[in-house]
Amino acid sequence: MDFKKPVLVTGAAGFIGFQFARKLLGEGLPVVGVDSVNDYYDPTLKWKRVEILEGCPGFEFIRLDLSERNPVRDLFAGGRFDTVVHLAAQAGVRYSLVNPHAYTQSNITAFINILEGCRASRVSHLVFASTSSVYGANEKIPFSVHDNVDHPVSLYAATKKANELMAHTYAHLYGLPCTGLRFFTVYGPWGRPDMALFLFTRAILAGEPIDVFNYGRMGRDFTFIDDITAAMRVIMEKPPQPNPDWDARSPDPSTSFAPYRIYNIGNNKPVKLLDFIAIIEECLGIEAKKNFLPMQPGDVKETCADIEDLARDFGFRPSTPLREGVSRFVEWYKSYYSDGASGEKPNKT
Repeated sequence: MDFKKPVLVTGAAGFIGFQFARKLLGEGLPVVGVDSVNDYYDPTLKWKRVEILEGCPGFEFIRLDLSERNPVRDLFAGGRFDTVVHLAAQAGVRYSLVNPHAYTQSNITAFINILEGCRASRVSHLVFASTSSVYGANEKIPFSVHDNVDHPVSLYAATKKANELMAHTYAHLYGLPCTGLRFFTVYGPWGRPDMALFLFTRAILAGEPIDVFNYGRMGRDFTFIDDITAAMRVIMEKPPQPNPDWDARSPDPSTSFAPYRIYNIGNNKPVKLLDFIAIIEECLGIEAKKNFLPMQPGDVKETCADIEDLARDFGFRPSTPLREGVSRFVEWYKSYYSDGASGEKPNKT
């Protein structure tokens, strides 16, 4: 693909958006980063990410609420972008229980504005973030992109499944090549303060108990951020093509007669929650005080990504061991929060 035009990365002040934009800039590609910089969690962390990106040649930052139709239309005016990587979203399963309207605004309204911008400006490839949460009540492990995902157990998951359906519609109606990426529990330096690794590290260093849901009987497919961005980079280069073998009598949800594709990006190695906590304790040199609690609404017991399609189409498999990834996060955390125990809790008001 021709990357003379800047790549549009939405959610550039967020965890994955920041790291992906930094990867592109490190390769000398121009990037326009968009973010609303809301207060779902500590805006100071978000602005620090933006500050780092603005120190890179070829980066332009635009503060924008993507749910506002006219500003998004203006963003795409003149066919400015050939490739769009849409990572902006209202994330979090538990928060969707208390503030559902944030999800319809950020994940549904904003996404239709992005789709319309891509359609009107004839974008060559839209890569967008989905989530492992779409597998919902599915219990067949590992989770496969070829399985139906019609039973979400959180509104967050439902909005991301809606994104997949909306993207397919635009791929069919307008020939817009769309690739959806189902991320599996992404972690690493500059991570989100509402995620387990950040929450556990902050609490352990502060001498506070950590909440261990489902009494620790959970498994997660933790995926290091560098593996995520490396996979995204190779996927971005290859817009999907219509699948000539797609059968409407036995429809495969991961592909289509339209230029549309879904991939899992996960480590393919689920880890028990208590084992994950033990690695954090080892990296910190401190034993956690544990508050064992029942399963929370919207959670699932285990996630595990089937990544055979990703490996087949791009020759890519994540490779970062969990212990190495957690160690790198802890090193970053202690450096960023120099007092070692002051990580700010997510703002959910």
